[in-house]
Amino acid sequence: MAVSAHLETLHTKHMSLEEKIQAELRSPMPDQLRVSQLKKEKLQIKDTISQFADAR
Repeated sequence: MAVSAHLETLHTKHMSLEEKIQAELRSPMPDQLRVSQLKKEKLQIKDTISQFADAR
């Protein structure tokens, strides 16, 4: 049960980061460094989710 709760948290963070990326890109002068950092964090979360999926 704890693993599924952790996965749900990761999915929520992943979606939240996507929303933040899109919001930043919609701004008149997007901060490309911030976008890059958010994308990197999103990718790390995706990799973690994939590791859990592979372990099942």
